[in-house]
Amino acid sequence: MTSSSHDKVLKQLRIKPAKVEKYNKHNIPKVRSCGKNLNKCRRCGRRGAHISSYGLDLCRQCFREIAAKIGFKKYG
Repeated sequence: MTSSSHDKVLKQLRIKPAKVEKYNKHNIPKVRSCGKNLNKCRRCGRRGAHISSYGLDLCRQCFREIAAKIGFKKYG
């Protein structure tokens, strides 16, 4: 049984409660309190290259696209 999301598999296992418990124990993603995977871009959803300063919460690609509209200037 392979699936990209653990929720899809749970629908298939609804009938067998013992297997559901075992599946949940080993396969549900754990809640994170820190790390790269905690932050994501609020515009596109990317998780890498995250800019959180000034409360932006954008990835660098989205920041480059909308920086002028926000009021940032490019120096140099």
